[in-house]
Amino acid sequence: MTFAKDASCCTYSVTSVCLRHPANTLTRQCLCFISKVVVGCPQCYLMYTREHMPANIGVAAQNCYKTAKGAFTGEISPAMIKDCGCEWVILGHSERRNVFGEPDQLISEKVGHALEAGLKVIPCIGEKLEERESNRTEEVVFAQMKALVPNISDWSRVVIAYEPVWAIGTGKTATPEQAQDVHAKLRQWLRDNVSPQVAESTRIIYGGSVSAGNCKELAKTGDIDGFLVGGASLKPDFVTIINARA
Repeated sequence: MTFAKDASCCTYSVTSVCLRHPANTLTRQCLCFISKVVVGCPQCYLMYTREHMPANIGVAAQNCYKTAKGAFTGEISPAMIKDCGCEWVILGHSERRNVFGEPDQLISEKVGHALEAGLKVIPCIGEKLEERESNRTEEVVFAQMKALVPNISDWSRVVIAYEPVWAIGTGKTATPEQAQDVHAKLRQWLRDNVSPQVAESTRIIYGGSVSAGNCKELAKTGDIDGFLVGGASLKPDFVTIINARA
């Protein structure tokens, strides 16, 4: 499973012109049939992206709010996302947590409402550099997971994205061993705190400066089920990442 959160970009500089390249690439290239691909884009381009992507490519919003309606100027609801023809949403991305200050509880409530509204959800978790260097990675990601669990009503529509904050857009990448270690511990946490069935069936994807150069080594590990891809999704070799397990 491969998710592209930047194929229409999280930055303000993107326009509809930028979307044409990934759309053309995903239409013309041969994609591994075992991969599920979802493209995440800003809300103003949801409908454009859905109209230009192949039908077998999912489209995700990059955020939504925790209630169906109300006086929340500037927010987008799951119902609005569905009206655009999209069925996925990314929640709790590191920038939502660390730039906009969204706490674990709010992210959990957003996840719960999105699931209730019928969306598939990609909750993001991950530690900052100082937390990793102080050996608090497990403490941080387990706390983030603990906050999510009470509001998850259907694990079959949840894909967990582990994105070490220190490896996002920095050029730094966790080694395959480091990434696998956290993924394995997250799966064990699910086994101990939710159920063995959920632990085995839930996809845990990795999102930390994934590129065509490191995707195959990451894909060889036992507990990395796919990728949350950033800037590399705007490049032609995004197809290499999608086909990493081929």
